[in-house]
Amino acid sequence: MDFDFSDDQEQLRDAVRKWVDKGYTFERRRAAEKAGGFDRAAFTEMAELGLCGLYVPEADGGLGMGPVEGMVVMEELGRGMVLEPLAQSLIAGAVLAGYADAATKAAWLPQISSGEALVVLAYQERAARYKLDVCEAKATQAPGGYVLNATKSVVPVGDQANAFLVPAKINSQLALFLVERQSSGVSTRGYGTQDGGRAAEVSFKNSPATLVTSDGLTALEHAVDIGIAATCAEAVGVMDKTFGLTAEYLNTRKQFGVVISSFQALRHRAADMKMQLELARSMSFYASLKLNAPAEERRAAMARAKYQLGTSMRFVGQQAVQLHGGIGVTDEYIVSHYFKKLTQLEMTFGDSLHHLGEVSARMQDSASVFA
Repeated sequence: MDFDFSDDQEQLRDAVRKWVDKGYTFERRRAAEKAGGFDRAAFTEMAELGLCGLYVPEADGGLGMGPVEGMVVMEELGRGMVLEPLAQSLIAGAVLAGYADAATKAAWLPQISSGEALVVLAYQERAARYKLDVCEAKATQAPGGYVLNATKSVVPVGDQANAFLVPAKINSQLALFLVERQSSGVSTRGYGTQDGGRAAEVSFKNSPATLVTSDGLTALEHAVDIGIAATCAEAVGVMDKTFGLTAEYLNTRKQFGVVISSFQALRHRAADMKMQLELARSMSFYASLKLNAPAEERRAAMARAKYQLGTSMRFVGQQAVQLHGGIGVTDEYIVSHYFKKLTQLEMTFGDSLHHLGEVSARMQDSASVFA
């Protein structure tokens, strides 16, 4: 199987990497973090590169690209620890393109692609513990559409977004709705996250909502799987940069008159970091290549990938701090921020323990080497 990237994909990678290196410096990220964890200007710059429209069909103003291009982009954004949640635009573009009616597509997809509208997935509830079919949100039919009553937690940039994709139940059937942030009854409480980004608690009280699809669980699972694949790719970029910084430190820091990279024990630990990085990279490829597979196959693949990525993220982050020593946990030094980013990503769209349970639950008899 050929895993080489096409010329177009390499050009896309190069364009994003140049923007991250020159336009999204560590100093700019720190300024965005201090300002609340979201920089609308940076998000607009990503949109101008066409990144918000990666999964939006060309007929709706997007680039009409696929999961591999999404992976390439998210890896490069991970290298720069970009705070602005491009993964949410990928989710919104793909879900609306795949499940919404023509009027909703026409109203929102061009805006998502251009960056005018940031639409985020608001699905987590306090009692759910990552289970997608656990939902207390209620929707009822009203003149002209639906109204929604719900409280959603840890919504990415929830107090800055333009609209939300919200799962809610109509009687006992889970459906997916789109709700504008400026609609009546919508209230948000924003706060900073561990990695320097931003999230919010979002409440809906008799808020007007547009039905995206009545098959809400299918759409929600697809949305979360897109998010998992994007998170895996982003984590590979973060780990790649973390490993590079650690190797550079080992090659410059001296003890007893020699660089510490000459110590065999530290070289072995660095080799273990590299091994975990490459395991994670291969599973990120696997996740992206399975995004268009049938639902059951796709869901199993995402759980496997996210579990391996979580294991690798924890190992690479902890080893980077250990090999740096005390400086590795100081706020002034960049590695501590990569470590916090990895910690946050490990819990995004389900932590490692959750996905280990998913892998176990989805095992079939044919998974045995003796089958």
